[in-house]
Amino acid sequence: MNDKFNKNDNAPKRMSLNKRTHSTLTVQGSTGRAKVVQVEFRKKKVVIDPKEIEARKAEEARKAEEARQAEAKRIAEEKRQAEAAKKAEEARKAEEARKAAEEKRKAEEARKAAEEKRKAEEAKRKASEKKAVEEHKPSRKENVEDKAAEEALRRQQDEQQKRKIEEEAARQAEEARRLAEENEARWAAEEEERRKASESDLDISTSKYVREAEAIQEREAENRGRHRGGNNERRQSTKKREETENQNTNQKRSSRRGGKGQKSLAKLNQQQHGFNRPAAPVSRDVVIGETITVAELAQKMAVKSAEVIKTLMKLGEMVTINQVIDQATAQIVAEEMGHKVILRRENEIEEEVLAERKTSENAVTRAPVVTIMGHVDHGKTSLLDYIRKSKVAAGEAGGITQRIGAYHVKTRGSGITFLDTPGHAAFTAMRARGAQVTDIVVLVVAADDGVMPQTVEAIQHAQAAKVPLIVAINKMDKPGADPTRVINELIQHSVIPESMGGETQFVEVSAKTGMGVDSLLEAILLQAEMLELKAVADGMAAGVVIESRLDKGRGPVATVLVREGTLHKGDVVLCGLEYGRVRALRNEKGQNLESAGPSIPVEIYGLSGVPVAGDEVTVVRDEKKAREVALFRQGKYRELKIAKQQKAKLENMFKDNTASELNVVLKADTQGSVEAISDALNKLATDEVKVNIVGSGVGGITETDSTLAAASNAIIVGFNVRADGPARRVIESEGVDLHYYSVIYDLLDDVKKAMSGMLKAEVRQEIIGMAEVRDVFRHPKYGAIAGCMVVEGLVKRSAPIRVLRDNVVIFEGELDSLRRFKDDVSEVKSGTECGICVKNYQDVRVGDQIEVFENVEVKRSL
Repeated sequence: MNDKFNKNDNAPKRMSLNKRTHSTLTVQGSTGRAKVVQVEFRKKKVVIDPKEIEARKAEEARKAEEARQAEAKRIAEEKRQAEAAKKAEEARKAEEARKAAEEKRKAEEARKAAEEKRKAEEAKRKASEKKAVEEHKPSRKENVEDKAAEEALRRQQDEQQKRKIEEEAARQAEEARRLAEENEARWAAEEEERRKASESDLDISTSKYVREAEAIQEREAENRGRHRGGNNERRQSTKKREETENQNTNQKRSSRRGGKGQKSLAKLNQQQHGFNRPAAPVSRDVVIGETITVAELAQKMAVKSAEVIKTLMKLGEMVTINQVIDQATAQIVAEEMGHKVILRRENEIEEEVLAERKTSENAVTRAPVVTIMGHVDHGKTSLLDYIRKSKVAAGEAGGITQRIGAYHVKTRGSGITFLDTPGHAAFTAMRARGAQVTDIVVLVVAADDGVMPQTVEAIQHAQAAKVPLIVAINKMDKPGADPTRVINELIQHSVIPESMGGETQFVEVSAKTGMGVDSLLEAILLQAEMLELKAVADGMAAGVVIESRLDKGRGPVATVLVREGTLHKGDVVLCGLEYGRVRALRNEKGQNLESAGPSIPVEIYGLSGVPVAGDEVTVVRDEKKAREVALFRQGKYRELKIAKQQKAKLENMFKDNTASELNVVLKADTQGSVEAISDALNKLATDEVKVNIVGSGVGGITETDSTLAAASNAIIVGFNVRADGPARRVIESEGVDLHYYSVIYDLLDDVKKAMSGMLKAEVRQEIIGMAEVRDVFRHPKYGAIAGCMVVEGLVKRSAPIRVLRDNVVIFEGELDSLRRFKDDVSEVKSGTECGICVKNYQDVRVGDQIEVFENVEVKRSL
């Protein structure tokens, strides 16, 4: 067979031989008859090539050799690591020994220095004493006995001082010995108490089954040690078993006598574990923030809240379990209870994230940021429109700007970034924000209108921000333009032109014809060169939010002005209370950008929410940490908001809350518009009626806003936004009052009218008639009846009256009857006589005057 395999190399490595054999058997059946059964035998034989067997053996030997080498390599590596660890340990011990020797040497040097210092002081003292003795040295005529007496006195003083020092040392040693003995006695007593407590706990907590098992074990030990332990051990084991049985019997008897309560106690003790509390208190590391509640502090120290409250009461603080305590108080309590305190600031993560920002130190020249400010309808946007060669003002509702617009204009150099601010009085916050982020302010004043209130406000904002001012006198193409008047009015507000020795550049321009626009740009670039504006272009960007809004298709959109660094697409930004990854960058023309450098305004997408205008924008490295910082800021903002609400409740607790409220749900297209409208509506409030903004936000009116308005009985005000389908259905079903506006003038006027309708009508008294008493008659039924002549107006039966005597009011009431001759009448006109009976008043005299008046309600307005 082997020869066959060797002859043909292509032969199979393994062969299976099957052999089948048939045979016939005769077997006895169950019925007794013989049966013939055919039986088939199958046999299988497998023949394997010897070469394959050898190959397998060689492969197994190779694998075994590799495993042996790997094991040897592993052992060598472990040996090497152990040697390295041993060397490191030896080096560490040598270093510790060196440090210990160094510390010992330093201590010895310090001791020697102290000893030398003491000796020097002693020598100095002796020298001073010697000098004093020499100064008071007796004359030659005095005898030598005086010197001996002084020397004896000095020795006596030294001995007394030495004796005092020895007594003090002996006293301190005795005190230390006494304290040590007391401590040892106290520790021994405490150890004895703990031992007794543990023994009693062990006896109580051990169940019946445990005691029986222990007795069985003792019997087995006794049987095993009977032959080798002697009679002594057997007696002791028997005595111990008898004591255990007696103790079990006593416990059973006491449990029978004790009744139901002791039975339940015994059952409870059987289920208890034999656990002993730690003998020494456990010290923990307690991390404490700026504020912490009593319950949280107790949880961190693993003690009950009652213990913390008890410690605070000892310190003079009466607190509850949910009360918030400051960091210093919590530190004192934790240290008082024997724990180690780790103080941590709450904004530690925020500072860590901001500290990780990296920027280069190479500053380059950047474009100036110019803010256009001025009064409404003085041509700010039109002037900027001419510079940008676009038509922005035509697209604004009412022709007035109602948001901050940021634009970058290419000129010589690095260009100019313009910020267009609204001029309406309600947008004060926007103008202030524009002045804070700008480098140069261009004040636009109409030549035919002069200085107006918002012009003065823009000057104040620029001066408060310490920003240079350039005055552009616009509308010079009009016939009534008077630039001299504008200059004179501006001088009254400390804006002095350069021609008069001031520092402000004045440029006459016309946004319609383009006159003087080039001169204005030259003035801006000149002022920018004088300021030497520079910023770091490389590194992580930082900027400020100019405006923000909620786009229906893109989500939260923020207009950001980059101050330093470069903002790239994909950067993780932290923006006030929000965070996110920049998904897209767009300029003012809607073009996508990959990056934006200093002084470039861009729109960014991808934030978690709509940020507040004016928030700082910072690029960070880790999105997870940015999220933690944003959530921390949101929590602090929520706490501050709740604190303000609580303060308002406390302040209004004792006030007369008779003021009516107009509830408003406000939605606008941008964050700046929401801020401006909210501020303007709050300024409309009076002592009798005020606006309560129950909800505000950026974006369209949703179903949630409609439900909130229906629940709070509020009106919905939409500024450049509309309601979606579900919101309209809720508004129609609930009958909510909905108003759309695109101009802020109309919004404020309508709200003012609604508030005027909520004012209580003013009641005025109008005198409608005057009657003079000519005679008084007495009637048995009505009493005193005044015969009167109506001298002015008319007297009405239903109107209230006053009785005047010498032009002094002596009674105010109403008429009981009014008659003309014998007839009752409702009114009597001037020049006619009548009879008047005053109700509940009988002291009417001749010459008195009866004044008739009416209460008239007059509607009021704001």
